[in-house]
Amino acid sequence: MRAAEKRVPAHEPVAYAMRAGMVESVHYGSVVVLDGDGAELLAVGDADAAYYPRSTVKPVQGTAMVRSGLDLPDELLALAVASHSGEPRHIEGVSRLLAEHGLDESELRNTPSLPAGQQARRDWLAAGGYAARLPQNCSGKHAAMLATAKLLGQPRDGYLDPDHPVQRAIARTLEELAGEPIAHVAVDGCGAPLFALSLRGVTRAIGRIAAAGADTPEGRVAAAMRTHPEMVGGSGRAVSELLGAPPGLLAKDGAEGTYVAACPDGTAVGVKIADGGDRSRVAVTAAALAMAGVPRATLAEVDGACPVTAGDLALAGELAAYWQA
Repeated sequence: MRAAEKRVPAHEPVAYAMRAGMVESVHYGSVVVLDGDGAELLAVGDADAAYYPRSTVKPVQGTAMVRSGLDLPDELLALAVASHSGEPRHIEGVSRLLAEHGLDESELRNTPSLPAGQQARRDWLAAGGYAARLPQNCSGKHAAMLATAKLLGQPRDGYLDPDHPVQRAIARTLEELAGEPIAHVAVDGCGAPLFALSLRGVTRAIGRIAAAGADTPEGRVAAAMRTHPEMVGGSGRAVSELLGAPPGLLAKDGAEGTYVAACPDGTAVGVKIADGGDRSRVAVTAAALAMAGVPRATLAEVDGACPVTAGDLALAGELAAYWQA
C-alpha cells in the first residue's frame, strides 16, 4: 500500500452545537468504522488523508515494546500506553516502573508539565508542585521506552531519536498493524516521534490489537487496558469509563480531537475532529460505536458520551441517522 497523501483533509460536518432548536456552531471532522476484517462499514469526511494520530497510537507503541521484550505487570503496562491524569497512583506507578528497571527520573526526556487532571493539578500545586516530567501525561510511555532501550542493550540517551532502535521498532509495528507506510515524521507534544498515517490505517491497527489473542503482545496490551482503565486515563475521564463500559471495548483518546475505539471482534472506529477541539469527539465516537453494534445503553452510562444526554450537542448526517435507527 502507498502512504497516505499529505493534503488538506476533506472533513464534513459530524456534530452541531444547538441553541433553542437552531444550529449555533458546526463541528467538522472525519469518522471511519471498520469491521473485524477491515472492511468499511461507514466513512464520513476523509479517512484516507495523512493525519497525526497523537496519543491514540499508544497501544501500538506499547505493543512494539512488548514485542521487544518489555515485560510489565498489567497495571504498569496500562500506564505505559496511558495519557494519564497525573494522579498519585499514576506518578507512583511511573516511579515504580523506573525503579524496577534501575532507571531514574532524570533520564526522562518528556516535556515537563503539570498534571492533566483538574483535581490532580490543584492537589499538586497545593503541595508545592511545579511543572515536571513525572506528572506529565506521557511519563508512563517514556519510562517504558527507557526500560525497553535498557533491555535491548541500547543507549538510553537519545531514546526519542526516530532512528533509535526503540523508535524504529515502534515504526515497524505501526506500519504492520496499520497496513500502510508512515507518511510523515514529526515530534509529538511530549517530545516523542509522531508518525502520520491515515485515519483508516490507525483504526485498522486498534482493531487488530482489540481482537488479538491473549498470548500475543497485542493481546497483552489490550488485556492491561481492559483490566486497568483507571491507569489509561484517570478519575472521571471518558476514556476510562469507555474502557469499563461495554465488555471488552478498547478506547484511547488523543490530542487535537482524536479518538479510537474497538470491540473484541476487531470492529473499530476512528475519529478526528477538524478543529482539534474536545467538545464533540466523545459523542461522535459513541455514535460510531453504536453504528458498529455496541449497545447504546452501555454508551449512555459514559459521562458526556451519549448525544441524547449531552445537552445541546446534536449529531450530523449519517451519524445521526445511525444513532436514531
